[in-house]
Amino acid sequence: MAAHLNLNPVKLTPQHLERKAVIYIRQSSPKQVRDHVDSQLTQRTLVDRAHHLGWHADRIEVFDGDLGQSATGQAERGDFKALAAEIALGHVGVVFGWQVSRLARNNAEWYQLLDLAALFNTLIGDTDGLYDPRLYNDRLLLGLKGTMSEAEHYLMRQRLNAGRLSKVQRGEYVQRLPTGLVRLADKRVIKDPDRQVQQVIELVLHKFEELGACYRVMRYCRQHDIQLPRRERHGREPGEGRWRTPSELIISSIVTNPAYAGAFVYGRRTHEPGRHSPVRRSMADWQCVIHAVYPAYISWSQFLANQERLSDNARRASEKMGQGRGAPREGAALLQGLITCGRCGYRMSVSYRPRSRYTCQMLARRFAQPRCISIEGPPIEAFVVQAFFDALAPAQLETLDEVLAQGQRDHQRLERYHQQQVTQARFSANVARHRYEQVDPVYRLAAAELERD
Repeated sequence: MAAHLNLNPVKLTPQHLERKAVIYIRQSSPKQVRDHVDSQLTQRTLVDRAHHLGWHADRIEVFDGDLGQSATGQAERGDFKALAAEIALGHVGVVFGWQVSRLARNNAEWYQLLDLAALFNTLIGDTDGLYDPRLYNDRLLLGLKGTMSEAEHYLMRQRLNAGRLSKVQRGEYVQRLPTGLVRLADKRVIKDPDRQVQQVIELVLHKFEELGACYRVMRYCRQHDIQLPRRERHGREPGEGRWRTPSELIISSIVTNPAYAGAFVYGRRTHEPGRHSPVRRSMADWQCVIHAVYPAYISWSQFLANQERLSDNARRASEKMGQGRGAPREGAALLQGLITCGRCGYRMSVSYRPRSRYTCQMLARRFAQPRCISIEGPPIEAFVVQAFFDALAPAQLETLDEVLAQGQRDHQRLERYHQQQVTQARFSANVARHRYEQVDPVYRLAAAELERD
């Protein structure tokens, strides 16, 4: 400590000692905060250094609200902003950080801090000494330290990514599994032992194959009071299963996850500058795909068909010009929402005057061109109906039998699901009864609560 006192005798003035000494403490992640306690203790020793340099204990302030946050600039740090505000108000005589990397990992924030410190005569201190940003040599040295800190962070990220990709290519990378798959202690992956969880996952995937849209699957689940299993990722008991109300987002996460097709996939998402949430990559840009790694709920070919169906749904939803394959809509006209113009390819609108009539008005509305075509509804509808019945030849009766059998299987799935719900309810009731019977009746505080359960 004495060596530090003698390094910069002229920089430390009574004016600095009259203001606050701020000790800025930071660690990059919650895991470091939890596991590397010694790092915090080491950084807090800077309080003793400030006191030894002449600051009274009442004027020494510790800023530790940014523990567990990165200093790369991707997320706002509340205490760092408060520190900058205190410097700008002229309240800070010195800022102590164990290293430059504790204060910032990017030059934008680092040079902003240096400019403020130089403007309001605030010193910067680290393990090597005190620096005055107004002095050329000190400013040059602080700038070099900031550049090295930013480069060090980049190199660390590169090494971590390279190590992760190496494990991925060897098939040793352990990724988070979706609900319905469980990793055992020996690293093997099996389907969830809860048979009800398995059957609900299978039901969702099967109904999407049949209905073709996540929203329709959600409505089906709501109509039949089907709850969806989800594994908690946060909270007191991460990994514990919960039953959730069906939503389109949950169903979409099931349909789009390749793990249900038995595939290990790495690189489905990427982070882009300026966006807080990750962005999904197209399947062609996935970094690694290894088949038959997990027990599959559906085949890989069915997974690809599902993704193609989702893409087709998205294309149809984004077709502002009205081109492409239509979707059936409500109305008396048989082909409303389905029929397209054979000349321009836009979907045709329907009017009732008094009978249905199909008209292509898109070119007239958008480009002031004549209407392509306008046809009476009943003749074309009669033709479509006749063509439909002509297609139902005796050879198609097998298809009809399959449809009827499929309906019977759906009914059996629903019956099994509700039977499992009853079984689970009985189990929960038996557990509650057993707990109630075990408690001493005299202990009314616990007995009343268990009785209520």
